Amino acid sequence: ILENRGAVMGCSNPHPHCQIWSTAYLPTEAAKKDSNQLAYAARNGNRPMLVDYVQQELRRDERIVFQNEHWVCVVPFWAVWPFETMLLPRRHVLRLTDLNDGEVSGLAEALKCLLTKYDNLFECSFPYSMGFHGAPTGSRLSGESGHWQLHAVFYPPLLRSATVKKFMVGYEMLAEAQRDLTPESAAARLRELPGDRHYAGDLS
Repeated sequence: ILENRGAVMGCSNPHPHCQIWSTAYLPTEAAKKDSNQLAYAARNGNRPMLVDYVQQELRRDERIVFQNEHWVCVVPFWAVWPFETMLLPRRHVLRLTDLNDGEVSGLAEALKCLLTKYDNLFECSFPYSMGFHGAPTGSRLSGESGHWQLHAVFYPPLLRSATVKKFMVGYEMLAEAQRDLTPESAAARLRELPGDRHYAGDLS
């Protein structure tokens, strides 16, 4: 499940919408996540990597943007985009269909809060690409998936203002990505913004 928001992200439809993609194979990004999570679980008593990771972030309390009873939003330490975030459930959850009613309500609250903070950052309709990754289904549904943890990722391109975006060019294309600000400072800026009041007023 993915969503692109804003013309700068190539979004051709101005209204909010998302896409659901399904393939008969595990795409590259999901395959990397699968192998890394599986390797971590094998080395750590079958504990899911992202379950351990969210506990580590909660203990450190440096990169958390928002949290409620069921969800934690962080700027991950490996973030490449300036205000990249990851949204994780507190308990071990494989797929969206495994969420209980409280987690569904908590997810709605978390999404509303995060997207409001994004818009408030530069007082604009904040562009991003986002998506959910969960345990594979289809032919892999009957296989071992306990190493997986459901999570959402947000990749927004804006850097310093509503009109200045980060470009992946030069060294970043030929060598490796570079950060323009630390994950901790990005998290602090987002955390300080209101998540319950939109800069444009009541949008309901």
